[in-house]
Amino acid sequence: KEGDSKAKEGDSKATEGNGVVRDTIRGILGNGIALGLLYGLSWATSTESFAALSLGIQWAVFLVHGLPFSSERFYDASGSLTYLSLIIFALTRQREHGPRQVVNAVLVVVWLSRLGSFLFARILRDGKDDRFTALKKNCLRFLAAWTIQALWVWIVVLPVLLVVQSPRGGSDVGPLDVLGWAAWATGFLIEVIADAQKNAFRDKAENKGKFICEGLWAYSRHPNYCGEIMLWVGLCISGCSCFSGLEWLGWLSPVFTLFLLTKVSGVPLLEKKAEKEWGHLKEYRHYVKVTPCIRLAFSRPPAYQPE
Repeated sequence: KEGDSKAKEGDSKATEGNGVVRDTIRGILGNGIALGLLYGLSWATSTESFAALSLGIQWAVFLVHGLPFSSERFYDASGSLTYLSLIIFALTRQREHGPRQVVNAVLVVVWLSRLGSFLFARILRDGKDDRFTALKKNCLRFLAAWTIQALWVWIVVLPVLLVVQSPRGGSDVGPLDVLGWAAWATGFLIEVIADAQKNAFRDKAENKGKFICEGLWAYSRHPNYCGEIMLWVGLCISGCSCFSGLEWLGWLSPVFTLFLLTKVSGVPLLEKKAEKEWGHLKEYRHYVKVTPCIRLAFSRPPAYQPE
């Protein structure tokens, strides 16, 4: 029995050691890939100074608070600060600004003000973010989360940075700008309404333990993400008025947002959690079957009918 106990203890230590190695490798790869993309794409679009600022803010918050306190409390707040810093930096580098440059920058600040306060209030309310539970066990994996956010923020705001710094960005407003701003307004409203509906649903005691399938959530399982992607598409449409050459890489903004939300941090985590909580319910399985994941359905999907 003593031998079996020692063998099990040895196996446990070996497994733990293998886990540390795997996490370290993941951390190195995560940081390396993110840094490589950030450097390469910023060089191609002549936005190296913006990329450096984005990375500097993220690493500073990580070193000052994230790592010493093993805390993600200011992760979302640092993302908001980075967005704002990049916009201010872009505007202050130019002496004169055209209507397109000003409007696109203001739209980012409006979006940021709402989303930043929403995310910060959520972390204050919940006290933690479950996405970071495993990441915080390894400093390199934890650092990778901040490095990836530096890349994320820079890519997402790239179309606006390109418009603000381009001499063509100050040209007269045209049809593409109007179309883009209309798309932005539509996406912003969808995101605001979806978040408000979900908060109202959760605030009702009778809805505890239930999933939301009303309002915009009856037309999409993640309507807030639909709005998020749409508003960045709108800013890219406006940018089409002045993009040229490698500046068309600004369209990476909605593409990258779509990829992260559907393949990495958004939908996969939420759907996995929802499946664990409600997957045994016929009503939920029906909801998943008939309701689009991201896009809004053109008509309300049929409601569940008990047999």
